[in-house]
Amino acid sequence: MRCCFSSPLAALSALPAPGEFLRSGALLAPALLRAAAGALHVPARKSHPRHPDTLAAVHLELVTLTEDRAVITWYTGVPGTDDGLGHMLPAVTEGEIVYGTHPAHLNRTAAEDRPTAHHHVELTGLEPGQTYYYQARSRGRTAAPTQLHLVRGNAVGTNRYGFGSSGGPYSFTTPQPPPGRHLLSIALCNDLHLGETTAGLVAGVPLLRGVAQEPGLAPYPEIMSRALVEEARRRGADLLLAAGDISAGGAPRDLAEAKRILDGFGTHGQDYFVVRGNHDRPGRDSEGDSFRQGFLGGQGPAYFSHDLGGLRILGLDTYEKQGNGADAGGLGAEQLSWFRARLKEHRDQPTVVFGHHPLAVRDSLFPVAGGQRLNRRQARSILDAYADAPGVFLHHAGHTHRNKRTVLPQAPHVTMQEVSAVKDYPGGFCMLRIHSGGYALNHYKTSSGPAREWGERSRGLAGGLWPHHALGRSVGDRNSMTPHDLSGIGHVRAQATQLPGPRQGPETAGISVMP
Repeated sequence: MRCCFSSPLAALSALPAPGEFLRSGALLAPALLRAAAGALHVPARKSHPRHPDTLAAVHLELVTLTEDRAVITWYTGVPGTDDGLGHMLPAVTEGEIVYGTHPAHLNRTAAEDRPTAHHHVELTGLEPGQTYYYQARSRGRTAAPTQLHLVRGNAVGTNRYGFGSSGGPYSFTTPQPPPGRHLLSIALCNDLHLGETTAGLVAGVPLLRGVAQEPGLAPYPEIMSRALVEEARRRGADLLLAAGDISAGGAPRDLAEAKRILDGFGTHGQDYFVVRGNHDRPGRDSEGDSFRQGFLGGQGPAYFSHDLGGLRILGLDTYEKQGNGADAGGLGAEQLSWFRARLKEHRDQPTVVFGHHPLAVRDSLFPVAGGQRLNRRQARSILDAYADAPGVFLHHAGHTHRNKRTVLPQAPHVTMQEVSAVKDYPGGFCMLRIHSGGYALNHYKTSSGPAREWGERSRGLAGGLWPHHALGRSVGDRNSMTPHDLSGIGHVRAQATQLPGPRQGPETAGISVMP
């Protein structure tokens, strides 16, 4: 099964701008050569060395950073072993974070409750605006960070303290909380790919091997999607928005399984909402439009408006277009007209927009072509509409399988947030926490045991370049706080029902709101 991220790498054959092609090609060439060599020779799995203390702690990442907590992950493996993908076999051991407000005085400890190779430690009770220093340790060894040198990134902190050392300490400064009272939290996710069997297969690059699940284990899209639902609920999400590529190819059975999993969060059209991605495109046979049949009962368009206590949610079908158009996004003329009219008639209403394809793709490791984004002319039209609609504050997209925060000069009041895929590394979702005076966006990896194992196994996608692309260049690409007047939103206690299609108004339905 071809992975959705054939889009960015398939751009190699989509003729992007020459300068962009040369820049990315220089970075990609070594990885492609390594992948080609690996495709011709798969190393045998090696056994653990006899010495029980042989261990390496690697892939340290500061995943989540809020005003009062941080989530830090790393991996412990056995040096000299290989799982056939160039990855160390796991070394199960204890893990802890030592931290404090001075690098020479790490006087606080947070430890895991059981040994593991896939370490996931959450620091709580942090103070807003405070700088902390930390080290991750397993069996006395300090963990080394994920290297993001190809994108000049930083996986472990909000500054470069500790860079060049063998294991830190590293440093971060907690942000301020969003101003005002908390109103609601929304889990933003995308690219579940139910039905996919191999991640990272790339059209046009036959020697770039994908990564499959270990034999005998459950399909990874199911593991990651179920973990998403569990984690989003545990983290306090009131609503879930899934921005497309719910399935790997639009098969009815895969969309039905996706709905069964998402129904674990609540009721579609009330507790969670989905929009279509390019992988959910209508089938070419008698199956027809399985996405609309599965989630909408075959009724109405796959775009909608939904009012939740004063917060408007606009869901876009970015694959409603003429022709097959490969993976590129596009809106039908009626949808685009409806969307612009909705923004115009309620310019100041606090609004979240979500759809599969981003309006723009900036600062990508891979060459950028039309398959990665919405039609350029339509994207400009939407940005012009945003410029005249001060109530819009967030546009959430998937498709690129990366964490990236972008603010464009045409509409500086709107955060464009790309969110990495649910289905593989780093594997998770973004929590939008809405307060009366602003909002925070925080990325969470799914933390169940099987999800951690697959997330680590799938980090080797794209010839080992995947972390440089998917994690986010900086902590700020996956964690941010933005002041914004959202006082017009009520304190939501229960969700509303979906108002599908262009012919219904924005009236509130089925909502219980505290003034």
